[in-house]
Amino acid sequence: MKKLVKTACLLFILSSHISFANGPLELYWEDMVPPDYETPEVPMDHNGSMMQMGVDAPVVSSLDGKLVKVPGFVVPLEGDNETTSEFLLVPYFGACIHVPPPPANQIIYVKFAKAVPVDNLFDAVWVTGTLSTKGWEGDVATVGYSLQGIKIQPFDG
Repeated sequence: MKKLVKTACLLFILSSHISFANGPLELYWEDMVPPDYETPEVPMDHNGSMMQMGVDAPVVSSLDGKLVKVPGFVVPLEGDNETTSEFLLVPYFGACIHVPPPPANQIIYVKFAKAVPVDNLFDAVWVTGTLSTKGWEGDVATVGYSLQGIKIQPFDG
């Protein structure tokens, strides 16, 4: 009986480690910048221009195809006041709207198959999905990463 209990415990521990290993990679913005890349600074004589610096910023190719969970702020591209199916995920509030867009490797174009709720654009969120190093270009910004969204939830710190 002891052997059976030990085997069951061992199987439980192994299965929990396997499911943990298959979960999304918690990714932060600094993880998406190659180590040898220096982020350009916004010019000191900033005159209210919304020009994006670093439109050719390199991405981390090893992240392509990874299931990830990334924190950030939503800049809606499609949707209404309550939901969105397409948006830019940015590292700080106001990026691409009130201040110039960050470098391309600091913006993720996110697309969900169905619209998802976004309660408050002032609040940070976690977005889970499959990351691609295929960029996106729109009127708002040039983007280095794309993500096929699976889940969006409030940022819990």
